[in-house]
Amino acid sequence: MVEPADVLLTGVHATSALGRGAEEQVAGMLAGIPAFRPVRRFDTGARRVNAAATLPETGTLADELAEAVTVACRSAGLTASDRADAALLLAVHGGRSVPALGAGLAAATGFPALRTYTTACVSGTNAVADAAALLRRGKVDRAVVAAGYLVEPDQYALFDVGRALATDAAVRPFSAGRTGLLLGDGVAAVVLERADVARRPIAGLLGWGRAGDAFHPCQPEPKGRGLARAIGAALARADRCPEDIGYVNANATGSGPGDAAEAAALRTALGPMARRVPVSSTKSLHGHALEASGLLELVVTVLALRRGELPPNAGWLGSDPDCPLDVIRDVPRPAATGYALTLNAAFGGASTALLLGAT
Repeated sequence: MVEPADVLLTGVHATSALGRGAEEQVAGMLAGIPAFRPVRRFDTGARRVNAAATLPETGTLADELAEAVTVACRSAGLTASDRADAALLLAVHGGRSVPALGAGLAAATGFPALRTYTTACVSGTNAVADAAALLRRGKVDRAVVAAGYLVEPDQYALFDVGRALATDAAVRPFSAGRTGLLLGDGVAAVVLERADVARRPIAGLLGWGRAGDAFHPCQPEPKGRGLARAIGAALARADRCPEDIGYVNANATGSGPGDAAEAAALRTALGPMARRVPVSSTKSLHGHALEASGLLELVVTVLALRRGELPPNAGWLGSDPDCPLDVIRDVPRPAATGYALTLNAAFGGASTALLLGAT
C-alpha cells in the first residue's frame, strides 16, 4: 500500500507530439508508436539528420504555456484566489526573452510572481523539487510548475553539429545499436498542493533528490555516481527502499555513454533490484524536450501509475551488456506497485530523481 503523501499532485496537463492533453499522452504512450517524423517546421537541408517529434500545429511558446497552466489549474479546481496566493515556477531555455515570457505567463494566468529555471535538462525537475520544498516548509499552500520547449532551429543545429542526434531517425534507449537522441516538442504544467488543502489528488510526490558530479561539460560520469546519489536521496526523503519501486521512467536518451552511465547509477542505487525493476524511457516515444523533458516525463509517469500500465521502451534492437536492466519492450506491462521513479540528467553533471506514489 502506498503511504499518504504531504505533497500531492492535483492537476496535470501536457502537450507533445503524442497529442494534446492527458488522455492523448496515455494513448500515445501505451500504443508504443514513436512520434518522430521528418522536420517541416524549418529547413534541415544543411543538417546530418532530419527527424524530430513535433506537432503539426502549435501556437507560440507563450500561448502553449498559458494553456497548459490554465488547464492544469482547472483540473485541480484552483480558483482565482487560490492562484493569487500560489507560487508559479517556470522551466524554459535561457535567453533574453525569458523575463518577458515569465512576466507574461504570470499575468495571463493570475499568479502574483514567478521563479524561472534555465538549468538545462533538469530545469523542470529542479522546479518541482523547489516547489515541494516550499510546500513542506509552509511557505505556500499551492505551487504550479510549468515547462516548455518547442523544437527550433538553433538547438537542433547544435545537437546535430555535436553528433548527438540519432542517424537512423529512431531513439533506442538502453538498446544495442543506439545512435543518439531526437528532439521533441513538450509543454507541461503540474499543480502541487499540501495534503491538507488539496481537493483532487491524483498522485503523491513522496521524495526528490538532486546531485552533481562536475565530471565533464557534456560527457556523463561513467559510473553514474551523481545520479545514484540523487536516487538515494529521493528514496531516503520518502523513507522508501528499492524493493518498493515498481517502475523507473529513465532519463535514457539513446546515447551510448549516457545510457550505460544511467544503468550503472541504477545498479548502485537499487542494488540487486536494478535487474528486476521495470524500466523504460518515454523519450523513445515523444523525444527529448530539453528543459521541459523532466516535467513532461513526470506527467506521463503519473498517468501511467493511475492507469496501472507501464509504457514500453520503443526502438529496441537487442540487449547491451552495459545496460543489464529489465527494459519494458514491445507492449505495456501491468504495474506491480504504486511507486515510480522518474530520472533526469543534464550537461554539466546535474541529476535529479523524483519518487511518485499513486493515490
